[in-house]
Amino acid sequence: MRRVFFRRKREGKTDFRARKNLLMSGKPRLVVRRTNKYMIAQIIKSDAAQDAVIIGVNSKKLTEMGWKGSFKNIPSAYLTGILLGKKSIDAGIKEAVLDIGLYRSTKGSKIYAVLKGCIDAGLSVAHSEDILPSEDRVSGKHINEKLASEVEKLKKKILG
Repeated sequence: MRRVFFRRKREGKTDFRARKNLLMSGKPRLVVRRTNKYMIAQIIKSDAAQDAVIIGVNSKKLTEMGWKGSFKNIPSAYLTGILLGKKSIDAGIKEAVLDIGLYRSTKGSKIYAVLKGCIDAGLSVAHSEDILPSEDRVSGKHINEKLASEVEKLKKKILG
């Protein structure tokens, strides 16, 4: 007799072994997802395997603060992480566990730029320093100097 797997496993949407390990930590999860246009970052608490989004930030929120650049590059991902980190600290959440879902772990990627932003805002997340993107990349110096100054200005505005 053939075994029928869970629907989300069949569709390739959920790795239940990794999810179980994240939930067993008992800490809120820092969930980072990419779309074709935006970066989405959320702090999610799970109670009896029922997820509840506590804080959610989309890179589109940066326009409200004066961002005029792209929403899908590394500097905007970094600023999205700073925004989420600041909101979570204000809400009393001090630590989290990174949940990258089914994305491949690539050193210096946009997902880790969001993580670096959260850490710079004061959120405590277990990580390795060598996986994070460099300061030049998160500030936008690899793109152009004008963008680097705008990133620094927006970072100061978010952190107050």
